[in-house]
Amino acid sequence: MVHTTQLKISSELADKIRAHGAQTYPHECCGALLGRDTEVADRQVYREIHGLHPLVNRRDDSPNNRFSVTSQDVLDAEKAARRQSLEVVGWYHSHPDHPARPSQYDRDHAWPWYSYIIVSVANRIPEEITSWRLTDDRTEFELEEICLQRVAS
Repeated sequence: MVHTTQLKISSELADKIRAHGAQTYPHECCGALLGRDTEVADRQVYREIHGLHPLVNRRDDSPNNRFSVTSQDVLDAEKAARRQSLEVVGWYHSHPDHPARPSQYDRDHAWPWYSYIIVSVANRIPEEITSWRLTDDRTEFELEEICLQRVAS
């Protein structure tokens, strides 16, 4: 059965992802998305992001178009999520001077189920932000709708 997915994130957290991309330009930034899935009527699922766990791009050979994290980074992100009663539900990274679309490299290194937010950054200015999910058969990414949430102040 097909699940319709929607990613809910506050404007504040989306801005933090954009800022992280601008800060690390011309290299890719990366981090974990902390949140949870909620199923509502008719098997519709939405994923809500409640926090970020910024990581250091460990890639030293081509950090301008690749990122990597260590197993310890993943463990640290999972611990940070648990402390907030959340889960690691995805990952984010930037594409310096490239569109916010997954590359073949992204597909080769992604896992189904997780959300992958990509922000394009041109000349240190964040532009488009998108979210993607790898299909279960790992053949392609599907665009995930992002719903920016305004948080009451």
